[in-house]
Amino acid sequence: MSGIVRKDINEGFAHSGIVKAGDYCFLSYCVGNVGGTVEEQVNGAFDEMERRLSLFGLTLENVVQMDCLFRDVWNIPVMEKVIHERFGGHYPARKSIQTNFAHVGGPDGLQFQADAIAYSK
Repeated sequence: MSGIVRKDINEGFAHSGIVKAGDYCFLSYCVGNVGGTVEEQVNGAFDEMERRLSLFGLTLENVVQMDCLFRDVWNIPVMEKVIHERFGGHYPARKSIQTNFAHVGGPDGLQFQADAIAYSK
C-alpha cells in the first residue's frame, strides 16, 4: 500500500477521516455542532473538513467533489449559503442525499454530514 497515507483514524468507527492516495484526498464523515441548527451543523462539518484537509496542507478550495447528506434535503439552500461564504468561489461538484442517520441523538441530533474528495496538486 505504498503511496497511501491514512490520518485521523478512528478505531471505534473503523474508518480514516482522511486518506491521501496519489494526488487525491478522500474525506469521510465530516460532522460538527451536532444538535445545533442546520446552519451550525453545516458550518461545523466544513470546520471539520478544513481541520482534516490541513493535515495535508490543503484548504476547502482544494475540494473538487462532495456528497452532502441531509436528514431533510429541503435544507439544501442553507448549505448553499454556507458554501458561498466559505469556499471563495471554488465550488466543488456535489450531490445531496436525504437519509436517516444512525447516530446517537436521534431525530434532534445529526442533520448534516459531508464526504469529500480533494485534489492536492
